[in-house]
Amino acid sequence: ESVKQKHYWTHSVKGIILTVELNLKDSNMSGTTDKKRPLSPHIQVYKPQLTSMTSIMHRITGFALFVGCFMMTCWLFSISSGGVHFTNFYSFMSSWIGQIMLIGWTFSLVYHLLNGLRHLIWDTGKNLSIEGAYRTGWAVIIGSILVTLVILVKAYSEIYQGQI
Repeated sequence: ESVKQKHYWTHSVKGIILTVELNLKDSNMSGTTDKKRPLSPHIQVYKPQLTSMTSIMHRITGFALFVGCFMMTCWLFSISSGGVHFTNFYSFMSSWIGQIMLIGWTFSLVYHLLNGLRHLIWDTGKNLSIEGAYRTGWAVIIGSILVTLVILVKAYSEIYQGQI
């Protein structure tokens, strides 16, 4: 059996002090004696949904855009600094890790743009149902992959044809 403990809540407004005595079981203040129960949904019991995954992905791509803008700033500094610095930067961006960063930045840019348009559509009051959220969510994911592939195919085909 649980031992009742007295808890007090005190609040002061303009010199008037209000004290309330709370009678709660245990010190977890939940009224239950089960110590193993999580206080909020835990990753082990939470089922990811498309809406939460697109929200998380929007935050991740926002951070990737920040990193990409930093890299673009480094590129501009390498251009203004002259030959050796630009050659070093170009060598890094031509490496496999640089290419992965460019591909990731391109995907992030496209995803963030399309998901931002999705939110603008929501701001008009359209597609706010669960079906609409899932339909636009899948449209953003599939559209991001397709547009990124089109950009990359066009960019790499011009590079290998010697136009860039």
